[in-house]
Amino acid sequence: MHKQYDVLILGSGTAGQSLALRLADRLRVAIVTKRELADSASAWAQGGIAAVLDTTDSIEAHIQDTFTAGAGLCDPAATRFVVEHGRRAIEWLINRGVPFTREDQSALGYHLTREGGHSHRRIIHAADATGAAVQATLSEEVRAHPNIDIYEHHIAIDLVLGEKIGRPDTGCVGAYVLDIRQEHVVTFSARSTVLATGGTGKVYLYTTNPDVATGDGVAMAWRAGCRVRNMEFIQFHPTCLYHPQAKSFLISEAVRGEGGLLRLPDGTRFMPEHDPREELAPRDIVARAIDFEMKKRGLDCVYLDISHKPADWLRNHFPNIHARCLELGIDITREPIPVVPAAHYSCGGIVTDLSARTDVQALYAVGESAGTGLHGANRLASNSLLECLVFGEAAAQDILANANKPIYLLPEWDESRVTDADEEVVISHNWAELRRAMWDYVGIVRTTKRLQRAQHRIRLLEREIHEYYSNFRVSNDLIELRNLVVTADLIVQCALKRKESRGLHHSSDFPDTLPRARDTVLRPRKLKR
Repeated sequence: MHKQYDVLILGSGTAGQSLALRLADRLRVAIVTKRELADSASAWAQGGIAAVLDTTDSIEAHIQDTFTAGAGLCDPAATRFVVEHGRRAIEWLINRGVPFTREDQSALGYHLTREGGHSHRRIIHAADATGAAVQATLSEEVRAHPNIDIYEHHIAIDLVLGEKIGRPDTGCVGAYVLDIRQEHVVTFSARSTVLATGGTGKVYLYTTNPDVATGDGVAMAWRAGCRVRNMEFIQFHPTCLYHPQAKSFLISEAVRGEGGLLRLPDGTRFMPEHDPREELAPRDIVARAIDFEMKKRGLDCVYLDISHKPADWLRNHFPNIHARCLELGIDITREPIPVVPAAHYSCGGIVTDLSARTDVQALYAVGESAGTGLHGANRLASNSLLECLVFGEAAAQDILANANKPIYLLPEWDESRVTDADEEVVISHNWAELRRAMWDYVGIVRTTKRLQRAQHRIRLLEREIHEYYSNFRVSNDLIELRNLVVTADLIVQCALKRKESRGLHHSSDFPDTLPRARDTVLRPRKLKR
């Protein structure tokens, strides 16, 4: 019931697994993951990883593209740090055997594609399933490493701080974790703890994210006393497959990058009316354009058409998209793909520095749960896996440099004053109500009145969920719901503070962009800074 490790990593995506591999030759590492090791948003990433790999490209061009997509809000130091470390991150993956798509006539030896917002072909990829290829490669190595223990079907409840053992100067000393299958709580002590828990997509009714994306890291960090920033910038992917039998299936950005055209049901293109870059405009612009056309015309979806490309070429470049669509009766070589926008990526998160450190000592955050400043007001396509890898390495270096801290014996989880839940329907009802409120009031286009309505409903739900949490034994669904409602409240708080439209945050009440770009930073009451 009590485990001790040098490093405790909560989450098993690319950020968490790459970090574990960089540490495990010298330290004992635990990876805690809610489902199987491969269940993460990283494994769902189709497009690829952006990095300066071609001689016609440049660091400055990649930085400028990131700034442009981020609507002036990207942190300059974080952006340069990530872009400059891009090639090294890709080489690290290649050395581990990730099967990126090759191209013999290229000097690099690999095929580079282009996506919306990029001025060059710089996306290295493994067909249209890059994340799955990266995850499979890393997972095989993680499972084989003797210094890495994997705890599948375990979910973190909360971080444990030094105050609990009378040592407030020690920061984070571990976490309480529910063994979902055995239904008991395990106490983990660690010299360093890393939040690599992924995104917040399940706070919305429609999302491209896996079911595990419930904002756990952001919520736990907030309760522990960490600042969060720019939570209002939720990226809605423009092209999620619209089909009653398809749940959260993404149609990659690369389909538009390779010539896919957005059309109305009658075949008319509409992107030229919205942006001079047409289908290659950044995601926020494309998502708003689709949302506008759907609302204006009362449409259930629009269509992404790449059927003008040769059939063999499509099957080779997009084998997974082709196969999945064909299963559903859509032949992308002959007909367009029905698509709608869906919540896809959280550009904000837990405030971190260039070593992935948070405001709490010995607590780190990497991947989508972190707010590094790289993405600004809108993430540039394929920068996310790159961020995971670069900050995974940065966190590893800092953890290794501070590996001599003590491990503390922590008190066990106290269930003496709680009982089994009487009506679990409360959880499912509150979950549905929360996600519907976020979709209706905190979507692609926002108003102050909608945001205030959302906040009112969220606060009522928060009180009800807190009462439920205080009186009944924890379960996976209850832990996730508790985290989702905190995350939803942070998103709305940030959205209400931003009195402009910038990037992914578009307000009908404040349609203009202010001259100076500023982060929206929220500080928990316990953070005295």
